[in-house]
Formats: sequence, C-alpha cells, structure tokens
Amino acid sequence: MKLNIALLAGDGIGPEVIDQAVKVSDAVAEKFGHEINWKPALTGAAAIDAVGEPYPDETHEICASSDAVLFGAIGHPKFDNDPTAKVRPEQGLLKMRKKLGLFANVRPTFVFPSLLDKSPLKKERIEGTDLVFFRELTSGVYFGEKGRKDDGNTAFDTNMYTKEEITRLAKKGFEAAMQRSKKLCCVDKANVMETSRLWRETVQGMEKDYPEVEVSYEFVDAVAMRLVQWPKDYDVLITENLFGDVLTDEASVISGSMGLMPSASLGTSISLFEPIHGSYPQAAGKNIANPMATVLSAAMMFENFGLAEEGKVIREAVNKALAEGIVTEDLAEGGKAYGTTEVGDWLAKNI
Repeated sequence: MKLNIALLAGDGIGPEVIDQAVKVSDAVAEKFGHEINWKPALTGAAAIDAVGEPYPDETHEICASSDAVLFGAIGHPKFDNDPTAKVRPEQGLLKMRKKLGLFANVRPTFVFPSLLDKSPLKKERIEGTDLVFFRELTSGVYFGEKGRKDDGNTAFDTNMYTKEEITRLAKKGFEAAMQRSKKLCCVDKANVMETSRLWRETVQGMEKDYPEVEVSYEFVDAVAMRLVQWPKDYDVLITENLFGDVLTDEASVISGSMGLMPSASLGTSISLFEPIHGSYPQAAGKNIANPMATVLSAAMMFENFGLAEEGKVIREAVNKALAEGIVTEDLAEGGKAYGTTEVGDWLAKNI
C-alpha cells in the first residue's frame, strides 16, 4: 500500500517524538512492503513565527490532499503567558479540526502490565482497564460565540449543539461499542444544561438502532469521580467537547504517564493521529521526551487503514520495550533512562 501522510511536527517536543514515530512507521512499511510518502508542514507557534498564522493555507492543502495526518504537539510559553496575544498556536488546532472536519476525537485509556505500579491509582483499581472516549471535537463552547461586554468586566462563551452534530459522534460510539463489550455511557449535565438535554434526548432516540448495546447516562461530575474509583466499569464513553477535554486528561494518568496514550481525530474524509500530551517546552531539545504515545498513535493510523497486523507489531514492540525497561526518564524511576532517539531506534530495530 502507498500512503501519503501529512507530517505536522509542531512545537516543543513535537519534532522529537514525531521523528521516532516516523522511524517506527518506516520500519513497519519496510517489513510489510508498504511505501510512505511523508509530507512535512508547519503548524502552531512554529508556523506563527514563520508566516504569522498557526494553520497556514499551505498546511491545510497538504493535509487535505493526504491520506492521513500524523501530528506532534503545539503550544509555546510566550503565548501562554501573554493574555493579550491576538494569534495563538491553539487557534491553529481548532482551525485545523474545523476545516478538515475532524469531528470525533478517539481517546483510549488502557494499562500496561509492566507499569501497573507506576499509576497514581492502586493496582487493584486499574488492572484490566480498557476504555475509550469519543469526544465531539468541532462544536460546543470552544466554537460558540464568545467575547466581552463593553465594560470589559464581563466575558461570555456560548455552548451550542445541533442534533446532527450529536448524532454523528454518537454513531461512532455505538459502532465502537458493538465491536467491544456492547456497553456505552453518555456523559452529560442534563440536570442543568439544555445542550446536555439535547444530547441525552438524541442518544436515547438512537438506542433502538443498536438494541444489543447497553446504554447508560451519567452526569459529568459523577464520571469524574468514578474514573478514579472504578475505571474498569467503563468501556465506551461519548460526550461533548468541553467535558471530553477534561475527562480524557483525567483518564490519561491511569496508565502512569501522559506520554503513553495515543489518540485519533476522525473526519468524514481524513483522520489525524496524535499523542495526547502537550508540547512540554521545558523538555524540548533535551532528548528526554517519551515518544511512546506518538508511536502508538502511528499504530492507530495503520489500523485505521485496515492494517491491523502492522498496528499489532508496533504495540508488541512498545510492550516489549516497557517490559525490558527501554524507557525515558519519566518511567525510569531510578533505573536507566534512555533518550528519546534511543527509544525510537530500539523500537525500529525490534520491528
């Protein structure tokens, strides 16, 4: 198979971890007889510095004409610490999601047998955890009307959803549930929010189309508690943009490190794959960033193309590296810490 992949390294540690995912992907391609044409493009703070825009038109054209996008991270302290900045790296991410139609963020949370003791939660609570969030990504409060009143002392952000936006996200969740344990939880705040009542009403109306799926409805605050109490109780969860943003970051620490979890953003014609961690600018250029999440995002990319064996080979290599202690400093805990490039080289060689 010939694949054209847009490569958006972004900011901070993004270029370093992306380099390792490319190494691993190229090793997989060689092993299975595929050809990957990587198409680099600018985004985030790097793009602002170069052309003044966080998601330039040229970058969009490269992404839109590719089979998929492999993405690193965006963000820089010079923008985080300046509340008056008119252009921000994160605006590029929102713009990219909207223009590419990436409406469904898929965020799995699972544990690694060799790392159970590294989680902040007790081993007996997390062992066997394997859940996945489907977060709506192109609507809600992040995209609603926002601003400040004339006096500058009052700000507002408008949360808005259409039934169509909810339906297409929920459909992804139901389909995933059918392939897993046929359990789906709709996360909302229907006791106080009208948008959440529309979410619940819409999902309830879809239940008849998936009679085998057991559907539950829970308030977001209850889910926030239960994720750290009984994460094994969940399988597929669907939710709106803001709630999903918060809950998926909470769930990510269950595995023991944010540097381990991959994600995908699915659209109608193209999908994007990225680690869940941020740009971690303090570590940029130090060769200490954990590349595993980006490598596992590449595994999700192969699987999205129907190349399950290729994805499996990557996952097996990652599990082997973790079991043998081929890890960066965030997981070393007194043992030998390998550099970002060393981990990538080991994974590629193992494949």
